Amino acid sequence: MAKKPRNRRGTGPARPASRASAGPASQASARPASQASARPASQAPARAPAGAAAGTAQLTDRPDVGKSYYPGQGFGLPAQGPGSVAAMPRRLLALLIDWLLSMLVAYWLTHSQFWTIAVFAVEVYVLTATTGFTVGKRLVGIRTIRTNGGLVGFWWALVRTVILLTVVPPLLTDRDLRGMHDRAADTIVIRI
Repeated sequence: MAKKPRNRRGTGPARPASRASAGPASQASARPASQASARPASQAPARAPAGAAAGTAQLTDRPDVGKSYYPGQGFGLPAQGPGSVAAMPRRLLALLIDWLLSMLVAYWLTHSQFWTIAVFAVEVYVLTATTGFTVGKRLVGIRTIRTNGGLVGFWWALVRTVILLTVVPPLLTDRDLRGMHDRAADTIVIRI
């Protein structure tokens, strides 16, 4: 059985020489209507996105415009209410409360505010490891948990606290509002 000759694109039979020299408009009109509409979607020509230069191709799919992502969705957490990811203002308020409490305790114990950071570190480490709460977090209604839902534990609380004390990395959050300290310890802060 002889193979049929293919055109340059390899998608159909070769055109006769008389039609090959004609322009695209005459070729489209010369084609039967049933052939023009019967082209499979996989053979449809790719269209460049609006504003793209001619001859360029779109490399990635467009994001779904109708779908919106909320913090914690990837972990199966609700969008709002108890169990949802705690908003940044709540977390900062809890941090401020913990810092002020640590200043008071440091001054009460040593009559100096020099030890504030040590008191703060011990409070955050011990309470996060054992309960997931600090005093400030409890007052504003948030809690730190592992992404699998369990307690943080002493090792991961230590990792989280050391990175938290560096100040800047906790402010670099991802789309789930997890700072670098949360990502390192595989934790997330949720509302209670």
